Amino acid sequence: MNHEQVIADTRDWVVKAVIGLNLCPFAKAVHVNERIRYVVCDATEPEALLQDLARELLALNRADPEEVDTTLVIHPNVLTDFLDFNDFLDAADALVEELKLDGILQIADFHPDYQFGDSEPDDIANYTNRSPYPTLHLLREESISRAVESMPDTASIYENNLETLEKLGREGWAALGLKK
Repeated sequence: MNHEQVIADTRDWVVKAVIGLNLCPFAKAVHVNERIRYVVCDATEPEALLQDLARELLALNRADPEEVDTTLVIHPNVLTDFLDFNDFLDAADALVEELKLDGILQIADFHPDYQFGDSEPDDIANYTNRSPYPTLHLLREESISRAVESMPDTASIYENNLETLEKLGREGWAALGLKK
């Protein structure tokens, strides 16, 4: 798989959906300041992905936040089935603890077939976490805390996202022209 294309598709999603629809009000600053690291993982087995994830967690922890504030680990060849991906998240969280990065870094998850537990597959709410490829988003807890402090009502983000997506609908989402 062409790494440059995978990164381009993912950046397009970040710009048009995450930032463009304001699904994450904190994403624009790290994007504009070029502090997002995009990594394409060639793993075809979960064990290899876990090794790559460990490397990227340690690299983000060592990096200067003014240069790399967050990392998107994109893995198009493994965990393409959403249920397998969802099951893997426990291992990913355990890895954060094993590396003694709990409270320092955390992982958010995105997938082309993302589905919240209490929703139907075609529910528009699922699109808040739908990305072009399976993706693990590595975040600094310190950055999250700063962002939350700067926004008076972070609890409204989810409700605002649902409202935005309901107005947009699946046709509007498709009109964004994102890779799926």
